[in-house]
Amino acid sequence: MTQTTTAATGMLRLVLGDQLSDSLSALSGIDPDRDVVLMAEVKDEATYVRHHKQKIALIFAAMRSFALRLEARGVTVRYVRIDDPANTGSIVGEMHRALEGQPFGAVVMTECGEWRLAEALAAFAEVARVPVDIREDDRFICSHDRFRRWASGKSSLRMEFFYREMRRETGLLLDDGQPVGGQWNYDAENRKKLTKGLRPPKRLRSPPDAVAREAIADVARLFPDHFGDLDAFGWPTTSEQAETVLADFLANILPGFGDWQDAMAHGEPWMWHGLISTSINLGLMDPLDVCRRAEIEYRAGRAPLNAVEGFIRQIIGWREFVRGIYWLKMPEYARRNFLDADRVLPWFYWSGETDMACVADVVSMTRSHAYAHHIQRLMVTGNLAMLLGVHPDEIDDWYMVVYADAYEWVEMPNTRGMATFADGGIMGSKPYAASGAYIDRMSDYCGGCRYDVKAKAGENACPFNRLYWGFLERNQHRLRDNIRLAMPYRTLENFGPQRRAELLAEAEAARTTLGAIVRPS
Repeated sequence: MTQTTTAATGMLRLVLGDQLSDSLSALSGIDPDRDVVLMAEVKDEATYVRHHKQKIALIFAAMRSFALRLEARGVTVRYVRIDDPANTGSIVGEMHRALEGQPFGAVVMTECGEWRLAEALAAFAEVARVPVDIREDDRFICSHDRFRRWASGKSSLRMEFFYREMRRETGLLLDDGQPVGGQWNYDAENRKKLTKGLRPPKRLRSPPDAVAREAIADVARLFPDHFGDLDAFGWPTTSEQAETVLADFLANILPGFGDWQDAMAHGEPWMWHGLISTSINLGLMDPLDVCRRAEIEYRAGRAPLNAVEGFIRQIIGWREFVRGIYWLKMPEYARRNFLDADRVLPWFYWSGETDMACVADVVSMTRSHAYAHHIQRLMVTGNLAMLLGVHPDEIDDWYMVVYADAYEWVEMPNTRGMATFADGGIMGSKPYAASGAYIDRMSDYCGGCRYDVKAKAGENACPFNRLYWGFLERNQHRLRDNIRLAMPYRTLENFGPQRRAELLAEAEAARTTLGAIVRPS
């Protein structure tokens, strides 16, 4: 909408909790003498799902610190705390309240990241007494229009080809327009199992400062029943803290990221991962700058190509791609359930009380840190939910609740697309279904597990094994024509009718035993 103002009135500039960037488009051209920045901690955003306590504390602390940063620049900030008695409980309510209290010539905001809030803000713009200027979020490399142009006319949307476009547009890891090393993708070199005796490096965390400690106390007091612990909070809440974590990663961790990014180890939440997704998603650091600095490490000979390429692909490939898919396909995407999954999420996803060593460890670390790395999310909790037939709404909700870096635009395509194939192949070309053999190969979990990862059936067999073939049998009419599943389906056909019926019965017994009962209608 058209931005207008007058000499006598300034603008009300909205900054959301994941827009904590000096370069935010809503702050462009700000006049500290007349304009006011509105920032609000509201119940609606803290409770539309019951977010992990650490996520709420992280956002509140980062918002409060950013408000102080703006005030230090001479900007007037109207900051509404979660426990303010006059707090309306919603972003829209706080904008109306701000407009009632002071005459403004316009409202300026940056487009938000989630569909439900975008709808609410668009509705506000229709009824507001002043013009509302909703600006593009140019902190992303690929705009919504740019992604739609790329997707237009394509029968399938594949991240790899999108990623190459982003490489060409940014110039990252290119020499004379060609990919360094002669190929675009080194993922095949990034799947090493942890060498026996090799342990991940010690990681730098961010002890809570005074602002964060106050936010943590507020969350403990106001959201006591939400999932998760606060004791181990160590996320950056300022751009300076985020920079310290990034510098440590680039200097000390990145060289091993490529080799070990898919590996898992009991009691090791961080491995060789960047621990910067929370900071990027909050706006505390510029993703393109992060990628350019990683490229410098390769060019200087301090990090190998497979590590740097894999790291950059996660940011300008996957991160930008999932955002593009989300905004291209919403709101219909949120209703997709290609596999007709109809089971509830078992309680052990919340409690961690299960004899499956991998799941128990991932849930325990998630409760303590609001974090698990991408293979734990995809191949442990996501894979298991898909094999069990958990309804995508339930697993969507779980991922949104438990992770500090989860926002719907990034969470939903990864959950419905990658982890559970509920989108029917929009995000990925096949379901990432796997038996216990994959987890055994990529982790040390199975050696200490009650279940036998070699056994295929029976109460002592690894549940992933018991579920895998039954999943394929149950979904054969949907998946058997998928070329990437040709081999397992040929194997399944060779089993014969009786054996296939036994595998299906085995999977059904496992689903019941694990508590994945049919969801109430």
